[in-house]
Amino acid sequence: MSSSSSSSSPRPQVNPDTQKHKERCNMLLAISPRIRYVGVMNRFGRTLAGGLRKGVIPLLRPEEARNEYFIEATRNQLRKNFEKSIGKTEYTLTENEKVKILTLTNDDHFYYITMDKDTPAAEVAQVIESAKKLAR
Repeated sequence: MSSSSSSSSPRPQVNPDTQKHKERCNMLLAISPRIRYVGVMNRFGRTLAGGLRKGVIPLLRPEEARNEYFIEATRNQLRKNFEKSIGKTEYTLTENEKVKILTLTNDDHFYYITMDKDTPAAEVAQVIESAKKLAR
């Protein structure tokens, strides 16, 4: 009698950091109801974990989002060339007509956070300070 091992094949290994990234995304989303999306991206712009606030409709189609994250990853990598002269980038804030985009960089990944366009400057500052503490 031969037994088939296909049903008992080992499960694919999950990156142990994935759960940590998901938890951080949820904590960052909880900072403010004006935060639309939080994602953790690797240095190539690939999403490691991410979450959209309940009820929020994404502004970007999936292909556009992939391209946007790649562009941000490239910008982050290019900025590293100037760290010796101007120091490490703490965060970047980009304002578009429909949304504000905050990125916070770590050594091996970055956080990509979008906020409602009408988020007041004081609340943006509060989100930045809270996110900097959580994104370490």
